[in-house]
Amino acid sequence: MDVTGLKRRGLMYVLSSPSGAGKTTITRALLKQNTDLINSISATTRPRRAGEVQGQDYYFMDIPEFNALIDEGEMLEHAKVFGNYYGTPKEPVQKALADGKDVIFDIDWQGTQQLGEMVRDDLVTVFILPPSARELEQRLRNRSKDTLETETQIRDRMGKAKDEITHYSEYDYVLINHDIDKAIEQTQMILNAERLKRRRRTGMSDFVRGLQDGL
Repeated sequence: MDVTGLKRRGLMYVLSSPSGAGKTTITRALLKQNTDLINSISATTRPRRAGEVQGQDYYFMDIPEFNALIDEGEMLEHAKVFGNYYGTPKEPVQKALADGKDVIFDIDWQGTQQLGEMVRDDLVTVFILPPSARELEQRLRNRSKDTLETETQIRDRMGKAKDEITHYSEYDYVLINHDIDKAIEQTQMILNAERLKRRRRTGMSDFVRGLQDGL
């Protein structure tokens, strides 16, 4: 239920960007600000890292398990990224939408295309661009101090970014992340507006009938 008390169907809110452009930071901020927004938990075949929790950070599985979900039609989207497979299980997302909750996705353009083919009416997509190639590289280098990525890995991410940004025009909204606080504010504004779209407010018909009865 939204802030006005009207029932509504949830939406799928996709944020995509090259690594280092800010989508993960924005995603975390929106989750903190919105109690009715939940994070889509991806399935992955990559090894679990220290401190990661099964079913909270990812659904960790082997390749045969992952492929079985694809074959059964239980993946909304899936892709191979840096040698590992990632995908979105269908069931928890559909349940959240029916309950009026919004689901946020931190996925790439390939996953976004697949979602668009399956659930276009529920989808809102935002592509986040860095202000410049130089700034993106600096952010990746700063981040590598914590992630311990090598020079080769940084160069690989820069090369991948060159391809990723060509897909910006496939998205509903495009933001340039000059300032992270401003970018968070803008993505929240988009979310607020999309929640108010008539087709998502499933309780509107009942509300209008009640309003007419009182006139």
